[in-house]
This record gives sequence, C-alpha cells and structure tokens, in this order.
Amino acid sequence: MKHLVSGALLAAAIAAAPLGAAYAEINELKIIAPAAPGGGWDQTARSIQHVLQSDKLVGNVQVLNVPGAGGTIGLAQFVNSSKGDPNVMIVGGYVMVGAIITNKSPVNLSMVTPIARLTGEYEAIAVPAASPLKSLADLVAALKADPQKVSWAGGSAGGTDHITAGLFTKAIGVDPRKVNYIAFSGGGESLASILGGKVTVGISSLSEFDAQAKAGKLRILGVSSAARLPEAPDVPTFKEAGVDVEIQNWRMIAAAPGITPAQKQELSQTIEKMVKSKAWTEMLAQKGWANTYLSGEAFDAQLAKDIAATQTILKDIGLAQ
Repeated sequence: MKHLVSGALLAAAIAAAPLGAAYAEINELKIIAPAAPGGGWDQTARSIQHVLQSDKLVGNVQVLNVPGAGGTIGLAQFVNSSKGDPNVMIVGGYVMVGAIITNKSPVNLSMVTPIARLTGEYEAIAVPAASPLKSLADLVAALKADPQKVSWAGGSAGGTDHITAGLFTKAIGVDPRKVNYIAFSGGGESLASILGGKVTVGISSLSEFDAQAKAGKLRILGVSSAARLPEAPDVPTFKEAGVDVEIQNWRMIAAAPGITPAQKQELSQTIEKMVKSKAWTEMLAQKGWANTYLSGEAFDAQLAKDIAATQTILKDIGLAQ
C-alpha cells in the first residue's frame, strides 16, 4: 500500500509540473576564477554562472577566486586538487598562456581538459588627446627613430598587452627587446598613467579605452582586428597602417584533468547550449565581448598554435628562454 501511495504522489507531482518545465542537467558546478574579483576572468566566470543558472543548465554554480601570478596560482590549485572531478572548471585565457611561460610555472594548460574558447577582445593602442602622435603611422615613425623613447603602459609583463606591443614592434622591423614596456597590475593604474601623459602610448583591450575616447580624453590610434569593428568603425586596424599583426585576448573554460570522455562530453554539451542561448548573446553584447566560441579538436589545435606563437614572441621580447 505504501508503494502504491508513493507512486500516486510521484505521478501527481509530475502531472502538476508545468508543461515544458526545465530541469538542470548538472546539479552542481564550481568555477575557479584565477584572478581577483572584478577582473576579466572573474567577470567571465560570473557571466557563465548567471547564464547556466538562469537557463537551468546547472542547478547551483559557485565562483571561487584564486588570484595571483597571471592565473598560474589558481591553475596550480585546480590541477592539484581537482583531478577526476567533473564538477569543477576553470576560466583562463591568453594572458595565462604568457604567464605560464614567463613565470616558468610547474603546471600548464596541457594538464587540464580544454572545453572551449568563449570570448575575445581585440587590443587597441591609445594616446592622450594632446599627444603629437595622430596616427599609427606617427607611432611607427617614432618607434623606428628610437624605440626606447616610446613608453608603453599596459597589463602584466608577458600578458596580451605586452605580447601585442612586441608583435607590433617586430612587424615594423624594430627589435622587440627594445620595447620600453611599463607593466601595471590594474587597468585603472595604466589608464591614469596614459591620461596623465606619463607614458607615450597605452595598450589594452578596446573596451578599456572606449569611455575615455568618447569623452575626448583619449585618441585610439588602431585596433588589432582583421577588419574594422562595428563598435568602433572610425578606428583603423594595425594592418591598414601596414603592420601585419592580428591578435585577440581570448578567454576559455576548461575542465579538470582525468575526467572521463563521457564527463567531458556532458560538460562540452552544457557549455555549447549556454553559448547558443539568448541569455549568453545578451551578456556578450552587454560586456562588449566578441563571440569566439571554438570547441573540440579545433580548439585543441588553436590552443597549441597560440602557445607556440607566444613562446616565440616572449623569447623575442626577452621574457622566455
């Protein structure tokens, strides 16, 4: 009789559920953001958290911040403590690739299970509104005259900003080891140095300069995209100035080492559903992030290519052996 009653109650509950009700495919997930709150990786992790929960793809998502050393401290913790755990993931990106090399990290991205590249931001070069540099051609001329006199303000040494400055300099035939690069730990400090005229140029993601450019305080000389961007149609590309450099600061998500193929497939499918959702599309538009989704073997191949290219440019800059 008890079994009959229980079965009746279960049937009633199912019948009472709204038609088409969504249920989370994964009960619980923890995402490591290997940076302090507020930064790009933290924002990415919390955006993923919001969409996975709002679209009921995951029941409960927690974000844990583990900052330090360009993401390598969080990466080490993830690799060492999460082996075989399908309920923990980590956000990372291009900056981490450089940090692993420059910090000679004992852990690297070959030790995780890459799931997908998610978003990207193009790099931009900007100067104060009063700067005598009016174009990329002016910057190229200044670098060729004396690269040491051109100071660059950007993010961490060996990060995307630094790599882009090195690639830009190398592309115009100037020794990238002569790049006068000044690294700042935060975007606010870098921006203040640019606006204060303490450096010649600033280099960062385009979105970092957008507000000050619209206010007339900064002039954006160029962007690292292949073609002009819809959000900045008046900003020329590096290639338009004859500088053959195209680079994007991408962000990715990876799963723990040692998970099964079935677990990897489930996580990959969940992330793919998130990327294709309306909520994610709206989130990208809100943040000003480009959708650079790439998964599976294609992402594995691109990641290997990016790591090799980064190793080369960091050697050219003098930050790697």
